[in-house]
Amino acid sequence: MQATNNFDVIIVGGSYAGLAAAMSLGRSLRKVLVIDSGKPCNRQTPHSHNFLTQDGKTPSEISAIAKSQVLAYETVSFIDDKAVGGSKNENGFSVSTLTGATYTAKKVVFATGIKDIMPNIKGFAECWGISVVHCPYCHGYEIRNKKTGIIANGERAYHLAPMVNNLTKDIRMLTNELASFSSEQLSKLKDNNIDVVEKKITEVEHENGYVNNIVFEDGSKEKYDALYAALPFIQHSDIPDALGCELNEEGYIQVDGMYKTTIEGVFACGDNSIKMRSLANSVASGTMVGAIINMELVKEQF
Repeated sequence: MQATNNFDVIIVGGSYAGLAAAMSLGRSLRKVLVIDSGKPCNRQTPHSHNFLTQDGKTPSEISAIAKSQVLAYETVSFIDDKAVGGSKNENGFSVSTLTGATYTAKKVVFATGIKDIMPNIKGFAECWGISVVHCPYCHGYEIRNKKTGIIANGERAYHLAPMVNNLTKDIRMLTNELASFSSEQLSKLKDNNIDVVEKKITEVEHENGYVNNIVFEDGSKEKYDALYAALPFIQHSDIPDALGCELNEEGYIQVDGMYKTTIEGVFACGDNSIKMRSLANSVASGTMVGAIINMELVKEQF
């Protein structure tokens, strides 16, 4: 840890997006502090996929490699702590942590991710990221040709249906309530032999996170090998909101093409601001943020 609490950039969140931003900035000789609480959203996921050179490795293994490479740049520091507050000051921003420390910087990056809201279904949370998944690109190949359920309704369910149908033809739509599809959507689902089940789900029976059966409120159960689910979410950190950063209508931090939030000097990257939720996209956005911030800093100093 560097002796001073003053930095060019503070990055809140030290997973893939945050570390990618730190690498870009470290390579530009920027004094950077990464604050991370050590609870990435993919911590239950057995393997990460669809990321060149790292396909099939565990998320923790990729993070460890990334962290060791980023910290090889001597101007980058990393602390295991939780950022709990932030404020604007005359020189930039202050960020306070759970341990009582306060750090200042000219720019702040939020790479804080999102928090999925688990449904009130027994066993669901234990399977999340293992056999109950969110993304056909991240997980679909591994569960191809298996009996698959889609726990979703309406537009979100219909969005998933053709992508899952490309990977397996043994699909059922589990709306967990009365279905809210249009007549055209129902017709298309029927044409592709996708039944719609409107019964309420009470339990996901599993073994070590791997789905065995879905149990319904009426006591019936069905065998499944894998499930997709479209979950609501909230921002993992409330500091951007406290600073005045606006959210879009879907709940993501509003950013422009340069990942700038609605507050000057504050940036966001990764899952908190990108709808396409994947490791590769997080890294890409973090790399871009680092470059944009360095460009702003060099122009201010030149």
